[in-house]
Amino acid sequence: MPRRPRVLYVTDLAYEARGRRYCDEDIRLASRLRAWFDLALCHPLDAVALMDGFDAVVVRNSGPVLGYQEGYEAFRARALERGTNVYNPLTGRADMAGKQYLLDLTTAGYPVIPTVDRAEDLDRLPRADAYVAKPKLGADSIGLRFVRPEELAGLPYADGILVQPRIDFTYEVSFYFVDDRLQYALYAPDPDRRWELVPYEPTDADREFARSFIEWNGLAHGIQRVDACRAPEGDLLLVELEDLNPYLSLDLVDEATRTAFVRAMADSVNATIDARTALN
Repeated sequence: MPRRPRVLYVTDLAYEARGRRYCDEDIRLASRLRAWFDLALCHPLDAVALMDGFDAVVVRNSGPVLGYQEGYEAFRARALERGTNVYNPLTGRADMAGKQYLLDLTTAGYPVIPTVDRAEDLDRLPRADAYVAKPKLGADSIGLRFVRPEELAGLPYADGILVQPRIDFTYEVSFYFVDDRLQYALYAPDPDRRWELVPYEPTDADREFARSFIEWNGLAHGIQRVDACRAPEGDLLLVELEDLNPYLSLDLVDEATRTAFVRAMADSVNATIDARTALN
């Protein structure tokens, strides 16, 4: 009997998120992936010591990197040095590399909330009653604050912050991809209760919007979440492109959608293993 692929599933089962239990998602997802892989779970700080014995290292709900920045940098350096098969690949251009992509997408003219990181560029932002200031290396709203227009010029831009207008959006919506295929979408009908998500049926225009950011990021394989808001004018604007360890809210979709997602993820991880085997 051929050996089954071995997967190291990196997660922090003790991580606490507001309004959600990330550990439950990983426990259930990992248990289903065992149909395809010999699978072991480990904390992100243990990944460097363990990863050489596996065919793929799958990074899932490991919490914000800010909580273990030194350990994460060691993991990246070791994985790149050893050519480790990390899923998602470490070549992501979005949240995996910080918030610089919001500036890049703004400059390139993509439908994203306008973003600047210098006082001299403030005139590029539309006028608003309030603005959002957040660190380039932020996550989970860490360090985010709202500021008045008269405060913008005095912000500490040298410390690495981004500024955006505060958008009075109609709702937020997230699109969940495996590789380049949209698996499902969820949205929060009430902007004041953004964690209460329900299934969303995307239009063709919505799909095209979300897929444009997946194509921009250029990952051949991996799980990505495109977070957007519906602006008052009716257009979607990108809020975040999560390509490191996006929470999937799998408990909020029906069983058929969940089963299809798990199968797509298993096929995707297997494709990275097969590609690595072919190279060797």
